[in-house]
Amino acid sequence: MADFSQILATRPDFDDRDREWLHHLVADWQVVADLSFADLLLLIKNGEGRYVVAEQCRPSTMVTLRADDIVGKVVPEDQTAELDAAMEGEGVYRSSVLRDFGSVSVCSVYAPVRANGKTLGLVVRETNMTTRESNGRYETESINAGKQLFKMIPRGQFPYTDAVMSQRHIARMSDGFIILTVDGIVRYASPNAISCFRRIGLLATMRGHYLSELGVNLLHTDDPVDDQLPLVLSGKAAVDSEICTNHSAVSLRSLPLHDENGRMGAIVLCRDVTELRRREKELQTKDATISEIHHRVKNNLQAVSALLRLQARKTKSEEVKNELKEAQRRVQTIAMVHEGLSQTADEVVDFDKVISKLLRMAVDLATMRDQHINISFLGKFGMMPAQDATPLSLVLTELITNCVEHGFEGRQEGHITVSVGRSGANLNVVVEDDGVGLDSEAHGGMARSSGSGLGTQIINTFVTNDFGGSVQWQARREGGTRVVLDMTLRAAQSQM
Repeated sequence: MADFSQILATRPDFDDRDREWLHHLVADWQVVADLSFADLLLLIKNGEGRYVVAEQCRPSTMVTLRADDIVGKVVPEDQTAELDAAMEGEGVYRSSVLRDFGSVSVCSVYAPVRANGKTLGLVVRETNMTTRESNGRYETESINAGKQLFKMIPRGQFPYTDAVMSQRHIARMSDGFIILTVDGIVRYASPNAISCFRRIGLLATMRGHYLSELGVNLLHTDDPVDDQLPLVLSGKAAVDSEICTNHSAVSLRSLPLHDENGRMGAIVLCRDVTELRRREKELQTKDATISEIHHRVKNNLQAVSALLRLQARKTKSEEVKNELKEAQRRVQTIAMVHEGLSQTADEVVDFDKVISKLLRMAVDLATMRDQHINISFLGKFGMMPAQDATPLSLVLTELITNCVEHGFEGRQEGHITVSVGRSGANLNVVVEDDGVGLDSEAHGGMARSSGSGLGTQIINTFVTNDFGGSVQWQARREGGTRVVLDMTLRAAQSQM
C-alpha cells in the first residue's frame, strides 16, 4: 500500500517547498473535517496524469463515509473532466451532481491547493446530505466555520504559514469552539466552550462580549500568563495558549478566518485540561521525589566511602588497609549509579555516561604512580534500569581493576578496550587488555582477585546468577587477555 510520501515522490515537478506545503496541509486539516462534518480527500495527479487519492481525513464529529483506507486508489476516469475544471477554477468548485455512496447521497466540493505559484492538487469535501436535514444552531455555526477554512485553501491562507503551536494537549473542535467577529467579540460559543469557561470561573454570558476581556478578568495577580494569550483571545494569530486560574486550566487555540480582503474573524477552540495538568503535576512531584531519594542515597554512600577511607588511614595492617580500599571503591561505584539516577525523571540511567566515569576512576585508583594506562569504548550500552545498572557496574569495575592490577603488573603503559553489543535485553561485553597475558589474570577460568577473592565472587555471582549469563576468559591474539560476558538484562527483559 502506497503512503503519502511515496505518492508525492511520483511527482518529480514538486520541489521541497511543494511537498512541505502538502505535508503541512494534511497535518492540520482535521479541524476542517470536524467543523464541516465531512470527509476530506487530497487528490494529486500521478506520473500518468491520473488523479490519485494521496491522503484522506475522517471527521471525529460524525460517522465517516469512508470506512476503508483508499489512499493510493486511482479516481475513476469519468470524474477527470470535473476534477480538471476544479483545478483550473479560482476558488472552491461544487460538483454539478450528487453521487450515490451506498444508500446516501454525497455532495462533493473541491478546493484547489495552491502554493508557491502552483496548483498542487485538490482537497475534496464529501458531505453526506442526509445529515443536513435537521441542523441546529451548533451544527450550522460549525459547518459555516468549516466552510470558511475550506475556502481559504485555494487562496493559500490555510494551512497557516505562521502558526505557533506549543501546547501538548491541543484543543479540538469537539472539545468546544467559539466564533469571534473581526473585533474579537463572541458571536457564538458552543455548549462545551461555555462549560470550559465556567470551569475557570466565568459566570457572565459570553455572547456579545470581547473574549479578551472575559479571559483577562478571570485572572488573578499570581496566575501565570502566557505571552500568546492576548493573541489567542483576540483571534488575531494562529497560536495556542492556556488560561490557568481558579485551580483549573483551559487550553485554547486560535484559527483566524480570512476572505479576499483580509481577516474577518476567528475560531477559538477550547479544551478543559484541568485533570491532565493535575496528573502532570503529580508525576512531576513523584519524579522529583524519586530523584531526591537517589540523591540522598548517593550522599549517604559517599559518607560511608569517606568513613572507610578514614578507617583505612588509621589501620597499621597493609592487608586490612587494602581490603578497606576495595570496599570503599565498591561503595563509590554504587554511589555513582545513584548519582546518574538522581539526574533523570525515572528509574532509568544513561549507562554509557555512568560507566565511562566509573571505569576511568577504577583505572586511576588501581594504577601505580609511574603507570599510564588508558581505556577506550566501542559501542553503546544505552539506557538501563537501576535494577541492571548497579550489578553490571560492579562486574565491570571488578574486571577493569583486575586488568590493571594483574595484567599490567610491572609495566608502565597499557591499554584496555571495552566493546559493547546490545540487542534488546541481550548484552555482550568484551573487555580486552594488552597486558602480560591470561596466566597472570585468570585462575581456573575465573578472575584473579586482589585480596580475599570477593572480586571473583562478585563477577561470577552477578553474571551467572543474576543475569543468567556466562564469563569466558581467553588469550588475546595480539597478546594480553580477552574476557567475554554474555548476559540477559533482567529489567529490560520484563519491559519488552
